[in-house]
Amino acid sequence: MSIPVVVFAKAPEPGRTKTRLAPALGDEGSARLHRALIRRSLATAIAANIGPTVLACAPDTAHPFFGDCAREFGIALEPQGEGDLGERMSRAFERRAPAVLIGTDCPALTPTHLREAGRALALGLDAALAPAEDGGYVLIALARAAPAVFAGVAWGGSDVLAATRTRMAQADFVCTELPLLWDVDRPEDLVRVRERFPGLADEAGLA
Repeated sequence: MSIPVVVFAKAPEPGRTKTRLAPALGDEGSARLHRALIRRSLATAIAANIGPTVLACAPDTAHPFFGDCAREFGIALEPQGEGDLGERMSRAFERRAPAVLIGTDCPALTPTHLREAGRALALGLDAALAPAEDGGYVLIALARAAPAVFAGVAWGGSDVLAATRTRMAQADFVCTELPLLWDVDRPEDLVRVRERFPGLADEAGLA
């Protein structure tokens, strides 16, 4: 069973991405880290080998970096489109489901995590989630499009995971959860990147 992996990413524009890291890295340094995280996420998705990888781009596919990624990794690009994060994620599943959707902020996410999510869908489960320490999630897999799962969620807050669990329960979804992981969002997260992912730290200029 082929299950696409959709990687959600913003264009790595200085001053517009990873802004909470700017006090530690500056705007250019934050954008450089963001580029490295996108490339790592694409490599992880491809290494999982559960289906085609698609890079869903915001605000659109025009940024040269996205074109470079398409050529380097041999992947398809598509725009995320308009709306809040929930509307854009819902649209991605409406385009293709079953599918696994990931962001780019979690270097601890591995091909094994993606395979576990894909296996859950192949076994007939409705969904899989990988919780994040900040109260969100770093992966969501759905067997079918489900706009209600994304409706009315306060994106970026600490209750995203809890709200998503509630919506899945209301939809009678059978969902499995993967191990708790962590995002790179705050200056203190950079310490873990340097300690656990030296190659990433080198690429991002953190070493």
